[in-house]
Amino acid sequence: MIDPIAQQPDSTLDLRGMPCPINFVRTKLRLEQMQSGQCLEVWLDPGEPIEQVPDSLIQSGYSLDLVDDRDGFFALQVTVP
Repeated sequence: MIDPIAQQPDSTLDLRGMPCPINFVRTKLRLEQMQSGQCLEVWLDPGEPIEQVPDSLIQSGYSLDLVDDRDGFFALQVTVP
């Protein structure tokens, strides 16, 4: 996991309860609407979502700034290149 050094996100996307691969698709669509340098925080459930979405984002050319295990969910922070 990436060390949590949280920053203030420009936008938050709550995808708790959303199945794969819809959560990745929604994350990618939101990132494509944002400007370079902006930070998106995505909330994901444990299990398949947190296992699949970070890898899919990296394969799509994004880098993760934060993966934080919170109370019952995970928070990812991604900065738009």
